[in-house]
Amino acid sequence: MKVEVWSDFACPFCYIGKRHLEGALSQFPHRDQVEVVYRSFQLDPTMERDTDMDMHTVLATKYGMPLEQAKSMNERVTQQAKSVGLDYYFDTMIPTNTFDAHRLAHFAAAHGKMTEMKERLLKAYFTESLHLGDHEVLAQLASEVGLDREATLAMLKSGEYGDKVQEDKRRAAEIGIKGVPFFVFNNKYAVSGAQPGEVFFSVLAKVWEEENAAAPLTLVDQEEKEQTDGDNCADGSCKL
Repeated sequence: MKVEVWSDFACPFCYIGKRHLEGALSQFPHRDQVEVVYRSFQLDPTMERDTDMDMHTVLATKYGMPLEQAKSMNERVTQQAKSVGLDYYFDTMIPTNTFDAHRLAHFAAAHGKMTEMKERLLKAYFTESLHLGDHEVLAQLASEVGLDREATLAMLKSGEYGDKVQEDKRRAAEIGIKGVPFFVFNNKYAVSGAQPGEVFFSVLAKVWEEENAAAPLTLVDQEEKEQTDGDNCADGSCKL
């Protein structure tokens, strides 16, 4: 079984959704036969690598809301993160363009380290307030998961794997993905947003039944799982 996950390193719900999926997989009896593949998505490809704005200001500016409202939204997300054991520090997060971080993820995938790199980058951004646009920072993080630091710096300087990022983004557009996290199971079933673990478990079970012809299948009922159309990050997914 293949699970493809479109996400962005700047999306707080992507880290939470990752934990929910992992929780479901930990309970799934056939988890050893599930392949999870992470795909690139950029919520704001125009974001500068370096900015003097903090995360609250970035959110307020993007969605045209008062600063205090943005801070309140981020506090709610912080509490959601705590519920799955994650510590978010919005006050000190460093907004940046995530394109190079996505290139690094593909570089890691080519060396069998995608899962480790994905986790390390998310923790670096949301918990450690590291600058994911800084090549030296990215190279250090890569070395921590077993990749060669100098080879990583050379890759980042060269622009390599940029085509892989763009390919993921093009496929997301073809599917119609407008917000992340977005999960696709066996190129057939989709779950949008950081849904509870039981939602992911339900889909895993249905896909397993289909693969093994164990029982007639029906489409996953998404009625209660659809996200609202509001352009914000307060409903379980971050939108363009």
